[in-house]
Amino acid sequence: MRSIKRPPMRSSFNRTIARNFLSAIRGQLLVFFGMLFIFGLVYVLGKLPIGLFLYSVELSAFLFGIYLIIRYIQYAERYKTIEAFHTADLSRVVELSEAVHSTDRLYLQKIAFLLEELKEKEQTHLVRQADQLDYFTLWLHQIKTPISAISLLTQSSMAKEAKQISQELLRLEDYTHMALNYVKLEETGSEMDLASIDLDEVIKSAIKKYSILFIYNGIKLHYGPLQLKVLSDGKWLQNLIEQLLSNSLKYTASGSIAIYADPSQPQTLVIEDTGIGIRPEDLPKVFNKGYSGLNGRLHEKSTGLGLFLAQKIAQRLGHTLSIQSELGKGTRVSIRMAREDYTDFD
Repeated sequence: MRSIKRPPMRSSFNRTIARNFLSAIRGQLLVFFGMLFIFGLVYVLGKLPIGLFLYSVELSAFLFGIYLIIRYIQYAERYKTIEAFHTADLSRVVELSEAVHSTDRLYLQKIAFLLEELKEKEQTHLVRQADQLDYFTLWLHQIKTPISAISLLTQSSMAKEAKQISQELLRLEDYTHMALNYVKLEETGSEMDLASIDLDEVIKSAIKKYSILFIYNGIKLHYGPLQLKVLSDGKWLQNLIEQLLSNSLKYTASGSIAIYADPSQPQTLVIEDTGIGIRPEDLPKVFNKGYSGLNGRLHEKSTGLGLFLAQKIAQRLGHTLSIQSELGKGTRVSIRMAREDYTDFD
C-alpha cells in the first residue's frame, strides 16, 4: 500500500518558532558567551587549573541549556496563543488574553478595544452606506417621472427639435437605468430569478425601446426570429441586451446593426454593428470600470460604465460575454448563454 505524504506544515511551524526564538534570545546568548570569555581570561591570568575552567564551562552550559529549554517551552506556548488571534473573533481575544503572559495582557486588552472600536465604525459605515443607497435609489425612481412627462410632450410635436429632444431623453433614460441597475447589482443578497426565456421576446422589447434611434439616424436593422429559449433572468437579460444595443447605436452613425444567433456556438447571441470599432490596444480594457478608450473620449459619448455593467450582469446571470472589433469596420459582441450547470430545460 502506497503511503500518503502529508505536507510538513507542523514541522515548518516548529521551525518558524525555533527561528524566532533564537532571534529573541540573541542578546542572552551574547551575554553568556561574553561571560565565558571573561571567565577564561580570569583563569588564564590567574594561572588556575584548566580542568577547573572546563568544569565551570560544562556546569554553566548545562544550567544555561536547562534555562533555554524552559524558555523555549514558554515561548512556544506564548507564540501559539498569540498566533491564534489571527483567526479568533473579538470574544475569543478576551478569553485568550487570560492564557498569555501578564506582560502581554495589556497589549491584548488594547487590541480587543481597537477591534471593538473598528467593529463599531464598520457598522456605522454600513448603516451610512445603506442610507446613501436608499436615497440614491429613491432619486433614480423619482427622476423617471419628469423624464416620462417630457417624453409624452415631445410625442405631440413633429418638429425637428422634438426629435432631437426625444433622442436625448432616451439617452438620459439609459443613463438613469444604468445607474439603477448598478445600484441593484451592488445590493447584497440580490438574486437572479432563472427561468426558461423566449429570447425573441426579449430582443423585440429592446428593439422597440430604441426604434426611435434606428429611424432618426437611418440605421438598418437585420434581425429575424431566432426561435431560441435560454435559461436566464428575463429582466436582467433584457437589461444586458439593451445595454449592448445602446452601445452599438451610440457608435454607429450610419450603417447597420445585425442581431442573430451564432451558427457555430449553441445558445449564443451576437450583436454586430458597422460602427467606428475599437482600437486593438483598447480592446482588452473595454470591460474595465470607467474605461472609455480613445473613441469614447473623442466622441464624448462614453461614461466608461456601459460594458463594465454589461459584463457584471452577464457574470451574475452565468453567461459569457466576449467582444471582437476592428477599427473603422465595426464591433461584434457575443453572449454565450449556455450554462454548464443546467443544459436541458425545454
